[in-house]
Amino acid sequence: MDRRAFLRLGAALPVSVGAAGILPAHAATPPSASSGALPGVRAGDVQSAAGWRVYEMTTEVTLPPSAAPARIWLPVTAQQVGDYQRTLATEWNAPGALTRAATVSGYDVRMVAIEWPSAPDGGPLKASLLNKVAIRDRDVDLGAAPSPRAPRESAATLREYLRPTQLMPTDGIVRDTALKITAGLDDDMTRARAIYQWVVDNTCREASVRGCGTGDVVAMLNHTVKTGGIMNGKCADINGLFVALSRAAGIPARDAYGVRVDTSALGFKALGKAGDISKAQHCRSEFYTAGYGWIPADPADVRKVALEEVPGGLPMTDSKVRAARAMLLGAWEGNWVVYNHGHDVALPGGTLAPVPFLMYPNGQTVAGTLDSLDPDKFGYRISSKRVA
Repeated sequence: MDRRAFLRLGAALPVSVGAAGILPAHAATPPSASSGALPGVRAGDVQSAAGWRVYEMTTEVTLPPSAAPARIWLPVTAQQVGDYQRTLATEWNAPGALTRAATVSGYDVRMVAIEWPSAPDGGPLKASLLNKVAIRDRDVDLGAAPSPRAPRESAATLREYLRPTQLMPTDGIVRDTALKITAGLDDDMTRARAIYQWVVDNTCREASVRGCGTGDVVAMLNHTVKTGGIMNGKCADINGLFVALSRAAGIPARDAYGVRVDTSALGFKALGKAGDISKAQHCRSEFYTAGYGWIPADPADVRKVALEEVPGGLPMTDSKVRAARAMLLGAWEGNWVVYNHGHDVALPGGTLAPVPFLMYPNGQTVAGTLDSLDPDKFGYRISSKRVA
């Protein structure tokens, strides 16, 4: 089935970044009393005629007075990613708190760090973060010949996206598996296709896994070796496996950690969420080949369609699953926003160990670490709405 029948994109008009730019790497704004903002892309630079859609994402946190002293870290959307995402505005407010915007080491991971030394006037600790983002669909024509006009990535960036991470090593069982999958294949595109198909065939979405999973690819592969069974997990596990195998095969690849902000316009009930998106986080992935640039790949969402599109699930031979499988190598729908591509993220100012990735609010109170995967127990709500 031709995936391009499922995702037709309009002609692309150029979009440029405003002169203000963003914070340099490893930097943070000076702490402010309670509120702040980051410069964004000028709204006039986003052309609605080119398929851009604008969303406001609001994160609200409420903690009891007894939680102080407390710190929270809220992920901020990436300012500019390829030709499909532009952050127009980022604003936050936290009465009685010290706040700062930080960009931590590795992969340009942006966040707002908020600290309450004590409860303001004895009342609850409250914070809000607004991200206003323009996004659009992606579709890379993999049937076309490589083009010298395709977007190019720097050599330094490509080296970065070949590095191993704590949960995604590129040696041992990961490398052995990657070499078996790609044996006899002589170019990056063909190898990446083979890895994508192998991951779809050898994984299964597991509803009981909390959040998006952990992305521990060695544990997944070892499970298969020991049991001969399918590897279960969620998007950070399944797409993390694709990224690790690609890197081990010498193909630059990266996870993209984000959240769904709208329902699917392509007819996939499982691949969208609007309104309350507190539990709509989703990790996607990409790989890079010369002559094409960064190419979308989302084997995890293929498995999500199979499991969740209808009650009781769908077989992999179902036309809707086959449509998702064809589409999600080379394309994805613009109803999702990316925060960052980071791994092993250190949260500034706290005592928590680095987190594998940052796409949930994180927090630490006088009573201990807050559960990022439980919005109600943590005390946060994330909502989205489309705006003009």
